[in-house]
Amino acid sequence: MNTTQLGNTGLTVSNLCLGTMQFGWTADEAASAAVMDAFVAAGGNFIDTADMYSNWSPGNPGGVSEEIIGRWMRARGNRPTIVLATKARGRMWKGDDGEGLSRAHITRAVEDSLRRLQVETIDLYQCHWPDEKTPIDETLTVFDELIKAGKVRCIGASNYTAAQLGDALKVAAEKKLPRFSTLQPHHNLVHRKEYEAGLAALCVREGIGVIPYSPLAGGFLSGKYRKDQPLPESQRAGRAKQYMTDQGFRVIDALDAVAKTHTTIVPAVALAWQMTRPAITAPIIGANTPNQFAALLPALDLRLSADEIASLDAASAGM
Repeated sequence: MNTTQLGNTGLTVSNLCLGTMQFGWTADEAASAAVMDAFVAAGGNFIDTADMYSNWSPGNPGGVSEEIIGRWMRARGNRPTIVLATKARGRMWKGDDGEGLSRAHITRAVEDSLRRLQVETIDLYQCHWPDEKTPIDETLTVFDELIKAGKVRCIGASNYTAAQLGDALKVAAEKKLPRFSTLQPHHNLVHRKEYEAGLAALCVREGIGVIPYSPLAGGFLSGKYRKDQPLPESQRAGRAKQYMTDQGFRVIDALDAVAKTHTTIVPAVALAWQMTRPAITAPIIGANTPNQFAALLPALDLRLSADEIASLDAASAGM
């Protein structure tokens, strides 16, 4: 992997980020450690998680992914080489302050994440999604205090609209508070408008590093889903159904054509296309096994021609 600057954070990160939503859900602790070992061996240093991962799974109260990462870093002794990102916002305990971006929630949530991760500082602390009930200046003021206390280095936003992100940047400038340096949007070849309609230009203009999640559309862009064929056995198969339209399968056909030209696989082409988009620093990829992770590495060396990018753009236009 190559390394690059993450927006204006001053952090140097690998150009793929390892997402860890699957840790403690579809990958047990041993498998999770093996994936992280493979990621680091390939030159990766950027790991993203969230405090709530993965509390939708039976028996998982949330915080499990952070705990797995914390134990892995402690066992490997590699904390100084890892750029660690986590997120807060989702419900983590009972009560009015059990979720959100209020002072009360963030103050407790950050301490819980630091403990689970077994670290003194979180490199990138992100709002998992907006909290309409809490004024943005309250959230940014708490972040300011955390940065000054050395508990957080930089802050970022996830799932914000262009209007919400722009408002947050304006408030930060007016009140001399920390600004969001990164954005984690939902973006891929079959889910483009949400990011490209307004967020992309804003991120370019403001120097914000973009780390998109779901770059393979919940597995739809893996090449496993084919028209008029049964769904593969996967806990994420339900998420991919929304893309199983005539246009969605035209995108798969376009990916197949480019993959054939380069003698590579569909997901590598999908990732390589995404990395040509404005402001995108490091797509967040997930894997349950080292082999699944290794299968994505060809994307890093894949250089798409202007005609190939145009063909993929045309197939996915309007999505």
